[in-house]
Amino acid sequence: MGRHPAARTRRATTTALLAAVLAASLAAGCTSGGPRDDGRGQEQPSAPSESAGRQARESVLAVKIDNVRAARPHTGLNEADIVYVEQVEAGLSRLMAVYAQKLPKVIGPVRSARESDLELLGQFDRPTLAFSGAQGKLLPLIDQAPLRAESPDKASDAYFRSPDRRSPHNLYLRPGRLMSSAPGTDVLTTGFRFGAAPAGGRAETSRTVRFPAARYTFTWSEREGRWLVAMDGKAAVTTDGQRVTAGTVIVQYVKVRESGFHDFLGNRTPFTETVGSGTASVLRDGRAYDDVRWKRPKASDGTTFTTRDGKPVNFQHGQVWVVFATAP
Repeated sequence: MGRHPAARTRRATTTALLAAVLAASLAAGCTSGGPRDDGRGQEQPSAPSESAGRQARESVLAVKIDNVRAARPHTGLNEADIVYVEQVEAGLSRLMAVYAQKLPKVIGPVRSARESDLELLGQFDRPTLAFSGAQGKLLPLIDQAPLRAESPDKASDAYFRSPDRRSPHNLYLRPGRLMSSAPGTDVLTTGFRFGAAPAGGRAETSRTVRFPAARYTFTWSEREGRWLVAMDGKAAVTTDGQRVTAGTVIVQYVKVRESGFHDFLGNRTPFTETVGSGTASVLRDGRAYDDVRWKRPKASDGTTFTTRDGKPVNFQHGQVWVVFATAP
């Protein structure tokens, strides 16, 4: 998913209807862990699709997803190419799911954006950000950022609330109302490389990453050829009962500091610095590569991951989870 040359140049109704839409999406199903190579991460650009409605050509869809216990299970998470895990207020976490190769019928539940998202999304060329709102002082910064901001205020027909959950954990997105089809791999300008595993590493079957008020555990499944995801000690599943799995897990150690924003309770919003350099652990194929270096010189660049001697670290094909952990 390296930066493609062409990409550089382009930076409800009734309650019954809402229930029916959500039910239809669940019946459609999400992808399971499946075979070791599910097609994602293949470095073969697909032809750009025709734009529709508000969607710019060749742009990823990034969706902010609620991740407190009341928001689980998630819908449409397994179709994402990348899942970023960020710390938010009160030590909790939130997900940003990035879609390029597959678009589920429904994604959610959708929640609000954070300042860190703007820096993180700078690596993509004019991405579409689907979110439910933001702190008042942050909204002007979102409007000024090089992205397409699509909240319910701007794209009300793309969102609906499910009657099966309580607000605010019941807002869902129909991505087909924002784009006609998935844009393809050439929009994934993250700098990620896919291929054969690097030399070295050590056997590891489980890794837990802790936030002040949340934790994630990734357990290797030889049968699935994937890392099984658990959140707060419970197996993560989607609303159709499929396990959430990852081909590669990156524990990226970053600086997390207070931002100038806070929630309605006065809790300061953490800012996760994803520009710069540091260390990371890469989990793939039941092995851990702990001596990895990451580097992202500026916000418009993707992030490179290399060994100590400067060789690129390849990822396993499939969904990639990037967990931003506080640097020791």
